[in-house]
Amino acid sequence: MAERKQKRAVIEVDEQLLNDISDLISSKSDVLLKNILADIYPSDIALIINNLDSDDGLELFKILPETTASEVLLELNDHERDKILDTLSPQEISSMVSEMYSDDAADVISTLEDKKAVEVLDLMKKEDSSGVKELLTYDEHTAGGIMQKEFIDCKATDTIEEAVREIRNEATNEDHLYHVWVTDEQRRLIGIVSLKDIILALETPQIHVSDIMNPEVISVDADTDQEEVAKIVQKYDLVTLPVVDKNKVLVGRISVDDIVDILETEFSEDVAKIVGSDAEELESKSPAQIAMLRLPWVLITLGIEIFAGFVIKYYDDTLNKVILLASFMPIISAISGNTGLQAAAITVRALATGHASISRWWEPVKRSFQTSLIIGAVCGIVIGIVGGIWYGKFIFGFLVGFSMFLSINISGLVGTSIPMVSKSFGFDPAITAGPFETAFQDVVGISLFLTFATFLLRWLL
Repeated sequence: MAERKQKRAVIEVDEQLLNDISDLISSKSDVLLKNILADIYPSDIALIINNLDSDDGLELFKILPETTASEVLLELNDHERDKILDTLSPQEISSMVSEMYSDDAADVISTLEDKKAVEVLDLMKKEDSSGVKELLTYDEHTAGGIMQKEFIDCKATDTIEEAVREIRNEATNEDHLYHVWVTDEQRRLIGIVSLKDIILALETPQIHVSDIMNPEVISVDADTDQEEVAKIVQKYDLVTLPVVDKNKVLVGRISVDDIVDILETEFSEDVAKIVGSDAEELESKSPAQIAMLRLPWVLITLGIEIFAGFVIKYYDDTLNKVILLASFMPIISAISGNTGLQAAAITVRALATGHASISRWWEPVKRSFQTSLIIGAVCGIVIGIVGGIWYGKFIFGFLVGFSMFLSINISGLVGTSIPMVSKSFGFDPAITAGPFETAFQDVVGISLFLTFATFLLRWLL
């Protein structure tokens, strides 16, 4: 057997590497390119294609072996994947998806036009296409939409010898095998048994699986939301999670690598929503579509900020008398707004992962307030000293420092509260947190600052 070459990881793609590969593509040096790509992991090949010009990326993809191409296709960003799929025939796509796990195949086919998707499914083997068709019936953000149809189970009435035979027959479809699920005659999930226990039980191969199985198995319904699935896997430290239908019949499994993808996707969506954006907009949407997504939140923020303009106009006389006040207004707004956004992001994430709940709302509010007290005190002292020295009067430094202290604390409280209030009313906290918090804080921070300045005006002049 030939010695297998050690692949090398591509940590990042530099301009020189891209230029070298582009030159090889232009010169049609396919043999040399194949030799180079043979030493690189599929996920890193996808990274290279994502950073190449579209035409070069397509040429590079076309010289890949079918097995490697199917792995690379899954790692590409949505934009590049769609462009490549558009150029491939149904037969080529069918051959690639046949190399994938059922959940990955379903993900790829779901992005195709209906007519092309039907052709691809018709060209697949019946045993492969039936599982994919079932997965396509589920909502993509549910347990059924992300599960794999490839799993190993055995009957409770099987002997250890029979169970081992079943595992041997099915193990070729499993990359990671740690335990086997146990079912009854109707294939309803009734237990779980680890591979370790099966191996130890080989000394008595005639005992039944039911004698060594653990009946306390955690499972999820096929309609369970993927975010809830991720919480269950995190909570119970699971490697794989069985999926059952309404009759408790075992229909699939979810592996930990799927959970990692879910967590990354959910976090990216939450962060994007906090700024009133879309996580995939740069890859899949036109500038006009991106503008329409962002515009409602920008207009809401603009409306609140206009109110801040009225506040400044109201205190115009104070600003005319102490013009230096205008220099500190953006500082107070920026620092307090930043603190509020941090608090909002932490709260949104805590709500999503289950580390915070509406029923115990005071806990995150208390922690946020304690944190804001420290941040506000430090920032208030620093800006107060700068303001006092700059203006030449202690009272001005006190005004600036105290306004900063109050603004940061109010901002932290608002940043924590808005996501929780939104969730309690059934709204998505990630969407409401960012735009409302920053705009609200600008109005409150400026109002407090100018109100105190007006009150202290006789000592400032």
